[in-house]
Amino acid sequence: MNLGFGEAIVILIVGLLIFGPSKLPSLGRAAGKTIHEFRRGMREIMEDTDKGKQ
Repeated sequence: MNLGFGEAIVILIVGLLIFGPSKLPSLGRAAGKTIHEFRRGMREIMEDTDKGKQ
């Protein structure tokens, strides 16, 4: 699922209205860290299952 430019603008505007401009950068950082940790965990699980098959 890819977001287009218009959808990204709408999400940004809604985020600004709900959280305000001072909270938005910290929420973005937290979301980025969460996604990074999730991907790292998934990668480790995939590596472990590949090792178990050998």
